[in-house]
Amino acid sequence: MAGLDPFPRSYAKGVRLRRRSQRVPGEATGAAGTLAELEAWLLGEALAVGDVLDFFEAFCWRMVRAMPAFERASLHVGTLHPQIYGFAWNWEAGDGICDEIQVAEEILATDAYRRSPIFAVIERGEAFDRTIDEETSAHYPLLRDLGRLGYSHYMALPLTAAGSGGQHNLVSLATRQPGGFTRSERAGIDRLLSILALHVARHIDRRISANLLDAYLGPAAGGKVLQGSIRRGVGEEIDAVIWMSDLRGFTDLSARLPGPAMTALLNAYFERLAGAVIAEGGEILKFMGDGVLAVFPQGKGAASAALRAARGALAGIAELNEAPPEAVANLRDVWAPLRTGIALHEGTVFFGNVGSAGRLDFTVIGRAVNAASRIEALTKELGREILISQAAARGLDMPLDDLGEHRLRGVAEPVHLFSPKG
Repeated sequence: MAGLDPFPRSYAKGVRLRRRSQRVPGEATGAAGTLAELEAWLLGEALAVGDVLDFFEAFCWRMVRAMPAFERASLHVGTLHPQIYGFAWNWEAGDGICDEIQVAEEILATDAYRRSPIFAVIERGEAFDRTIDEETSAHYPLLRDLGRLGYSHYMALPLTAAGSGGQHNLVSLATRQPGGFTRSERAGIDRLLSILALHVARHIDRRISANLLDAYLGPAAGGKVLQGSIRRGVGEEIDAVIWMSDLRGFTDLSARLPGPAMTALLNAYFERLAGAVIAEGGEILKFMGDGVLAVFPQGKGAASAALRAARGALAGIAELNEAPPEAVANLRDVWAPLRTGIALHEGTVFFGNVGSAGRLDFTVIGRAVNAASRIEALTKELGREILISQAAARGLDMPLDDLGEHRLRGVAEPVHLFSPKG
């Protein structure tokens, strides 16, 4: 839910609100509960809840019924992802809202995180249990804010280790009850959290798997693998606009640039291309050395989206040439300017698992993919950065330069090619 309005809550830079739920207690829970009934739910029906937001919201409302002093909670988990540090779910009885947020790596360097009660819990697994008073409010900005809202007691308790860099999952709880949570309430909380930790581990293992598959395979391919499409040959035929691109002069660049600089340059280059593809709804399937294979599943506007992505990628590369990252800026005379060729072709491809019994790859194969590769090879010969086959051009409502028919190696029939004007 990109762009979701966080009102009536606000989140710091680097924290993105992903989803929000605001179900009333009756919608989120079953019958009235005691702590024993809540424990029975955790050991039974809760196992069928597949979404963390739904699970945590239902848990919190059941907790309110079993322990009226319970008024606020959050769940924080780590993950394995190149850019995401973790996720959190924030619930409060007062507004009935449960938010799912995504936390970027940049948060770790902020004063707000390092001065938060959850810092020592996440980093070292140390439980935090404090009455909210003037002394604790002076040390912890979060507790100062909670104190102003009338809260009297705050706890942040470690759950199981997330298995990512030694960080720990945690749950926080708060109450306005005078004197805070009682001893008996705390004992009940401890018992429930030992079971909650198992649920969190179950949910987060699946989320980490999904994040890794998204990062390495892409959302569409990763989703299919996670749903069970893991056997060799399993897949489906789809109609798609195929994107094939290649960095010109890559072999020469590799010979002239040291390894770390070449890696930094490729990452900056791929970031521009992949960012443009993803922004227009495309799916990156493979980075092949300096090449990119992507698809835009056929539907209304697929060809237009692919062309917008191609133009966006070229604009991004132009910006990279003008303002390179620090790691390669001092070698600009060696590599600049970067140039690329992009081919767009439409056809039917097989989207699924190929490979050996012990090593599989989820990708697209077929004559259309081969044709796209051959068309891309003509970009340099024809002096065009973008080449579009007639099959893809049929989906475009804009003037194009007609480049005529061309023979493609390994393709029986000549292919009519076009290029954007200008």
